[in-house]
Amino acid sequence: MPRLSRSLVTLAVLLAAGAGAAYLTRDRWRASAPPWLQAYLPPAETADPSKAAPARAGGGRRGRRGSFDGGPLPVLIAEAKTSDVPVYLYGVGTVKAYNTVTITPQVGGQIVEMPFREGQDVKKGDVIARIDDSTYKATLDQAIAKKAQDEALLDNAKRDLQRYMGLVASNSVTRQTADTQRSTVAQYEAQLKSDDAAIASAQATLAYTTIIAPIDGRAGIRSVDVGNVVQASGSTGLVTLTQLKPIAVLFSVPQQALAEIAPAGSKEPLQVEALRGDNKIVIDTGKLEVINNEVDASTGTIQLKAIFPNDTLGLWPGAFVNAKLKVRTLAGVVVAPTAAIQRGPNGTFVYVLGDDSTAKMRPVTVSQQGDEQVVVDTGLKNGEKIITTGFARLSDGAKVEVSKSGAVPADDDGEGLEAPAPAAQPENGGKAEGGDGQPQRKGHRRQQGGGATPAPAPAP
Repeated sequence: MPRLSRSLVTLAVLLAAGAGAAYLTRDRWRASAPPWLQAYLPPAETADPSKAAPARAGGGRRGRRGSFDGGPLPVLIAEAKTSDVPVYLYGVGTVKAYNTVTITPQVGGQIVEMPFREGQDVKKGDVIARIDDSTYKATLDQAIAKKAQDEALLDNAKRDLQRYMGLVASNSVTRQTADTQRSTVAQYEAQLKSDDAAIASAQATLAYTTIIAPIDGRAGIRSVDVGNVVQASGSTGLVTLTQLKPIAVLFSVPQQALAEIAPAGSKEPLQVEALRGDNKIVIDTGKLEVINNEVDASTGTIQLKAIFPNDTLGLWPGAFVNAKLKVRTLAGVVVAPTAAIQRGPNGTFVYVLGDDSTAKMRPVTVSQQGDEQVVVDTGLKNGEKIITTGFARLSDGAKVEVSKSGAVPADDDGEGLEAPAPAAQPENGGKAEGGDGQPQRKGHRRQQGGGATPAPAPAP
């Protein structure tokens, strides 16, 4: 037999053996196959054909409008609620000390004492440093002695003037001599005033050798130690004091926000919250104090200054924080979870749960959007149930089933969908609660339009 013929016969025998083995182990292999692959395998043979498993809708895969078995699509829902919703503006801010003072000596000399401790709080009038005052005391003593000398000269000149006036009457001296003596008296009187000024200056200079805190604040790290000789008004200060209570935050908002901030701020101070980087933890709450007098032309923003009590010292100069400015409050508006808002070719819409357990597509108008909920101007009423999950397989009129658990079956990508926190009526001072009972932030950024970036409306 030719070599090629023998090879073909051998290959045919091997293929037949492999097919037989696969046929004999087909049921065991099917059971171990992944679920997604089982959907494409032919059904297992049974002894009774009437007991064979029925084919799944849609060729063994989930129908686009149904669950795995072609039934209603499991979804999660939330209720539209009527609530009072605050409107906020957000900006990145820098913490700045309310007052900052660099302690600089006003006279030169050797530092003999610095009684404060670095990092401690000091009060206005506390001693920060003392400079050697021996030279300045001597200067004061000289000024005092000079005044005493001039006082003696003045007394003598006045007595001479009295004698000259008596001699003028008897023509013993000329009137010119008396006038000259009167001028001498006036000169000594002026000299005494100069002496008083010199004494006051020497006293002030001597007082400058004791350096005191001009404000309440916290002392920083000193830059000069005891024993060093400093110069008056030198470029290097001794230490810097910063006032931390209260404290300021400088932040910027778009110039378009002036139309809302200026009128609202003229009625009463606007509330500002300082937040950490995650925008969830409030560090402190304060008031808007200053709107800058000009817009930054390079950025198109305007700088604002808010003041915080900072009782817990949660704010520190130089730190970055997120500022949350409450502009106004929308009273009695309809709110819905952000997850329920969808966008399609015809605009923004939601799926409303109908009485017949079907999804009804309804156009809505959104005016304010937050991370967790939105304000719906038109299209929804208080109490209506809206769908918040399953949009990849959802369409207008599709049958749905409200899931009782916190998650719905896997989407087409195999990942479970968690239940979003539903909108809730504000309680306990305006706080809303999500589906897990935890506080839910209700504030809305000032943003036109609505909705997150959901999937487009599926084709019916």
